[in-house]
Amino acid sequence: DVEVTPSTGRVWARRVTVAHDCGLVVNPRGLVQTVEGNVIHGLSRGLFEEVRFDAESVQSVDWASYPILEIADAPESIDIVLVNRPELPPSGGGEPSTRTVPAAIANAIFDATGVRLRKVPLTPQRMKEALARA
Repeated sequence: DVEVTPSTGRVWARRVTVAHDCGLVVNPRGLVQTVEGNVIHGLSRGLFEEVRFDAESVQSVDWASYPILEIADAPESIDIVLVNRPELPPSGGGEPSTRTVPAAIANAIFDATGVRLRKVPLTPQRMKEALARA
């Protein structure tokens, strides 16, 4: 679930729900924590993280100049459903949940606004420009 503020372009992923299937679940608590961290990482990559350049060099040279998700932009809740398939070997407890987040955000934005964004990060500036064109 996303909330879009048209005047600022801010996109907030209010609630994220993940169904995660990685075969046999060996450590449910650890897997939930891993997926939660992956969701936060995916939100940061999808909404904020961008290496900036000028005509001559990289401008994002430290954590102060490289935007990342901050606590005010974290979701109210991350709900995780683990699909335990004991007949399969354990696999994919990490990256699979990170890769899907930016696309899920873009789809939620479209559902909320009717505006389709296709370039990440889905920054406030890009959101405002897309809303103005709509």
